[in-house]
Amino acid sequence: MSVTHRSSLHAGSAGPAPAAGSVTALRRTSTAHQLYNLLRGRIMALELEPGMQLSRNDLAAQYGVSQTPVRDALQMLEQEGLVAVIPQSRTEVTRIDVQQARETQFLRLSLELEVVRSLCGAPGTAAQGVAARILDQQETALTIDRDVERFGQLDRQFHQGMYEAAGVPALWDLIQSRSGHIDRLRKLNLMDPGKGATILSAHREILTAMQAGDSAAAEDAVRRHLSGTLARVDDIRRAYSQFF
Repeated sequence: MSVTHRSSLHAGSAGPAPAAGSVTALRRTSTAHQLYNLLRGRIMALELEPGMQLSRNDLAAQYGVSQTPVRDALQMLEQEGLVAVIPQSRTEVTRIDVQQARETQFLRLSLELEVVRSLCGAPGTAAQGVAARILDQQETALTIDRDVERFGQLDRQFHQGMYEAAGVPALWDLIQSRSGHIDRLRKLNLMDPGKGATILSAHREILTAMQAGDSAAAEDAVRRHLSGTLARVDDIRRAYSQFF
């Protein structure tokens, strides 16, 4: 991986600077988790492309850290299936595993159907107002700002908010820990013209059904919404064969 500039891992972080001599203000595990989150974000954004080789030396230099937190961060990414660490050889970003994506999608669909079913039993909650505001922000990101990254972040917030409203936020965390392959597929699918509008429309259908307490309509909307990416997997593979 080429390094174009040297950047400190902690640059721009909120809060006062550590006191003089406070070398251990950020422990190694904290640094490793920060680095893990940064690298995971770059993998999800396809900035670090499937099949790309990663250099510990380059990453340490780029983020201004030692190789130890780099090693620890890469181990966390390996546990998630996002990088493959081959001892004494190389480390590379994994290619997209469609079977793993299908398994994660099966899990998510099973959970999300239960989530919307429970929320339909309690229409008019504050959570639905939050969801409505997120959809307005999504529409702005899509139609005015043309900000695909922001649109994707709001997409995740919309669904995460439903899990939180249903009282099962840890299940969203579980899905996210397995979502590396399906989320990269979604990223590729989002590049397709018109996909953003389709997502926004699906979100509005889900919210409208929940507001009406219509469980059947909400579940149907969730099924159609979550099946969209895998329904196009063959087209995505043809268009981006180097990532598989």
